[in-house]
Amino acid sequence: MPSLLGIDNGLTVTKAVIFDADGTQLSVARRRVPQSMPHARWVERDMAGLWQSTADAIKEAIALCGRPADDIRAVAATAHGDGLYLLDKDRRPLGPGILSLDSRAGEIVERWSADLVFDEALACTGQAPHVSAPSALLAWLKQNDPDRYGRIGHVLACKDWLRFCLTGTIGTDRTEASTSFTDFRTQAYAPEAMRLFGLGDLFDALPPVAHSADIVGHVTADAAEMTGLRKGTPVACGLHDVTASALGMGGHEEGVLSIVAGTYSINEVVSSQPRVDQRWFCRNAIDAGRWNNMSISPASTANYDWFLDNFCRSEQDRTNADGGSIHELLAAEIDAALKRPSTILFHPYLFGSPYGDVASGSFVGLHGWHNRGDMLKAVLEGIVFNHRTHVEALREGFAVREIRLTGGGSRNPAFVQMFADVLNAPVTITSTDEAAALGAALCAGAAVGIFATPQQGAGQVGMTARQYQPVPASSAVFSERFSLYCRIAEQLKPQWPEIERLARPDTRGTA
Repeated sequence: MPSLLGIDNGLTVTKAVIFDADGTQLSVARRRVPQSMPHARWVERDMAGLWQSTADAIKEAIALCGRPADDIRAVAATAHGDGLYLLDKDRRPLGPGILSLDSRAGEIVERWSADLVFDEALACTGQAPHVSAPSALLAWLKQNDPDRYGRIGHVLACKDWLRFCLTGTIGTDRTEASTSFTDFRTQAYAPEAMRLFGLGDLFDALPPVAHSADIVGHVTADAAEMTGLRKGTPVACGLHDVTASALGMGGHEEGVLSIVAGTYSINEVVSSQPRVDQRWFCRNAIDAGRWNNMSISPASTANYDWFLDNFCRSEQDRTNADGGSIHELLAAEIDAALKRPSTILFHPYLFGSPYGDVASGSFVGLHGWHNRGDMLKAVLEGIVFNHRTHVEALREGFAVREIRLTGGGSRNPAFVQMFADVLNAPVTITSTDEAAALGAALCAGAAVGIFATPQQGAGQVGMTARQYQPVPASSAVFSERFSLYCRIAEQLKPQWPEIERLARPDTRGTA
């Protein structure tokens, strides 16, 4: 049976996953990709280092799968969306890649929100710009780094950079193209959108668009040497990781609300008609005439990772040394906390929020008798509450018959049960651990004729599912807590700008 390689690059880890054509996972290899934060609100990484880490992961995955590289029929990549990966006019990296956790463009987005840009962008592109959107980041570069801006040759997303490294070809797919600059009606690039953001001179730097399952190149000799792949292996165009995750868990279809509890809080549903609302992005789905409606914020498990990094460092070091799992180590603390009532509420706005980047995270209701387990429980609850904020918006706009969940948190039964209870609805998880990588692999399989379409491939692969039912008593408790959580956020809303001003030099007192 032939195999397929799906590359999944997130905000902290790049993965190479090899699947059988029936969806069976043969091997996975991971590499952590360091982030750089040279200034407040900047989140970057080295583009060459990202490619080297990805190549190393591919080579290891091939070694682990027990089959020769010739067995891999096709490759496709997916990666975090938004952000910015630039090439100069000689097709060389132009500075570090900018991740979608970056919020340096906050003042520009705030200015746009105060005039007509927000309304005009919503009317044209189907979405209001946000701080890590390519539109905002390019406008920031034009204003603050005109030399770098003037040398831009190609505007790429993360997965498009990996495709370039594999094939030497430049381009993107429909899902990625719609992050800032497409007309939601035509689903094609709109010159008026570029002019709206003051970026009209960069229209020709936008990459050509192909279908996610189109073959867009072949593995070059250099890439083959670095990765261990066979030279000439077909490479499919790939897709945005949000869409890839939904596809990989069988959720890229109408009526299914797909939740990805990853670094971002991702909540999405496909529609056959565009519907525009400021609470979600109306972006392109994989196929023409379909839209992927995404209600998102950078406010999901990045908060949990932050807590682990800052308050569980010794345990992380210990589990890393002995090959254990920090999540299993902390499970007893969290389970104990789940069994007792708590006054703690957590707003998971460390890197962003549904209120924009001016919001900040907070613990409220914290007392001296609370312990780390209580705080971890509050962090997880806050993450799920934030998802509920987005899910409620999508439920108002679209008919939803099923909710599916993926992401790192979906491996924890207690966390999945919390989703079912907080949403007061059945939540389904699938047996696919690497949904985004599988979504990319399904595009690769469709590109070489193994599947008629990526969506048909998702229906063909062997995917088992488990459904979690809400517990009425727990749902009632969470509903009361969610209501208070929302009211506190609304009360904090006018204070967040004042809080942020405390960090500005001109607000510090003098002796």
